Amino acid sequence: MITTVFLTLLMCVLLFLMIWSAAFFLPWRRLMDFFPDDIREKTIGHLPPFRSAPIFGWICMVLCVLGFIGIIVYGGWDGVRRNYSFGQFLVRFLIILFGVKAFDIIGLDYILITKTQFFQHYFPETRGCAGYHSFGFNRKEQIRQCMVLPFAALLTAGICTLF
Repeated sequence: MITTVFLTLLMCVLLFLMIWSAAFFLPWRRLMDFFPDDIREKTIGHLPPFRSAPIFGWICMVLCVLGFIGIIVYGGWDGVRRNYSFGQFLVRFLIILFGVKAFDIIGLDYILITKTQFFQHYFPETRGCAGYHSFGFNRKEQIRQCMVLPFAALLTAGICTLF
């Protein structure tokens, strides 16, 4: 259980680093798809902080994705080593995936977007946007992702059980 909680926290840290690198290094349009419309519109012409910043941003993003994959692989390998049953694998991956989703909703969407000036620091042109005060603007997308997570956990648990 301690390993599962540690892996969940590590994945949350990687998710934050991914969001930070996308906000700082990349004027990445896909990041803006997660924001309310008024914020998205104001960032259309946003430029990177320096010329080679997008290269660093993509490197950070790739490293974070590799970290996500590594965490899932390690969680599976650790379970195989400990002779986990399908149910134990399923619980581990449900905890990891829903823990990260809870961090996404509470830590990123609620605290980072609506309660702090985090993104306004990187996108100063968005200061004063009403979208920073509209928690739940992406509710449909979050619900859709929450519906997919149990199937991802089932698939991952099934793959790990084969080994």
